[in-house]
Amino acid sequence: MSFTPPPYPYERLDGLKQLAERHDGGPIDCSIGTPIDPPPQPVLEELARGVGARGYPPSAGTLSLRKACAAWVERRFGVTLNLDQLAACVGTKEFVGTVAGYLHLRSPERDTVLYPAVSYPTYAMGATLAGLRAVPVTMKNGRLDLDSISPADVDRALVLWANSPSNPTGALDDLESIASWGRIHDVLIASDECYAEFTWAGRPRSILEHGLEGLLAVHSVSKRSNLAGMRAGFYAGDPEVVAFLRSVRQHAGFMVAGPVQAAVAVAYGDDEHVNVQREIYRSRLELLIDALTPLGIDAPFPDGSFYLWCSKDGMDGWALGSFLAEASGLVVSPGELYGEDGKNFARLAVVQPDDRLALAASRLQGL
Repeated sequence: MSFTPPPYPYERLDGLKQLAERHDGGPIDCSIGTPIDPPPQPVLEELARGVGARGYPPSAGTLSLRKACAAWVERRFGVTLNLDQLAACVGTKEFVGTVAGYLHLRSPERDTVLYPAVSYPTYAMGATLAGLRAVPVTMKNGRLDLDSISPADVDRALVLWANSPSNPTGALDDLESIASWGRIHDVLIASDECYAEFTWAGRPRSILEHGLEGLLAVHSVSKRSNLAGMRAGFYAGDPEVVAFLRSVRQHAGFMVAGPVQAAVAVAYGDDEHVNVQREIYRSRLELLIDALTPLGIDAPFPDGSFYLWCSKDGMDGWALGSFLAEASGLVVSPGELYGEDGKNFARLAVVQPDDRLALAASRLQGL
């Protein structure tokens, strides 16, 4: 066998979960960013209607879905999109994991995927699965250090991934500078913006505010509307790139289920449920920060996302994860899962119910 997939990152957490088992009620699992709060009821009602269940759904997305996505982009970011400038995807992880291979068909002379050195693992894995080079880009103060990219890697670059707000750090990047860099060097920029609704430092931003040429933005309903199980999102931007990907993906058979498309259109048509969820996450972040800080754990309030990027002097991410599991039952993700440069950190996702997080906080405060 010429390729053996590495262990899935979160399968490496069994030891931390065993440490947390000693507490009554078992682990309080904050390792994966899976939403646990209720989805909007109108979305579930639309899903139950089963619209589009009988026929094959359009791969690019129904007219109603694309209209709802475009209207949301205009409301949220002030960017006007034509409907042929966006298309649906079967959850954004699927898109992230496959797009490099499709882009390589379009530009076979380029074989390198650039991605943040501390980031969601699927950017690099998408390159690996396509037989391409995955090259991490150094981070400086939470932002891509574009000057650190070697000229040789720039010449071979197929795409540069940006992620703002960042998973796992919560940092915001300079999307205008990234867009400009991409155009100067003729490198496509793919901007993963699935946490944009949970931007705490100012308003939500999109790279599409800086034009469409040479740019793609990727958005997900999973985090925004607590609909990770729906597996639906969309990508938007450069018309030529979107048209190419729409065609290739149609040939490959990627289709969001018809009833899901109808339901997601309802979700993108409503912002109030997001406002409610934002305040829930804000309260949970503050609760855990207040419990962690007196223990010498640095857990600053993030600029975006619903993650705490934690560190403690004298501990790497695994040691900090073990400490938290033993002391409180919290299971977190050691930062090494997001790249070697994250090894001295741990990521805590505030995605457990309020009473469970309050229980963990009370245990920490009792130390």
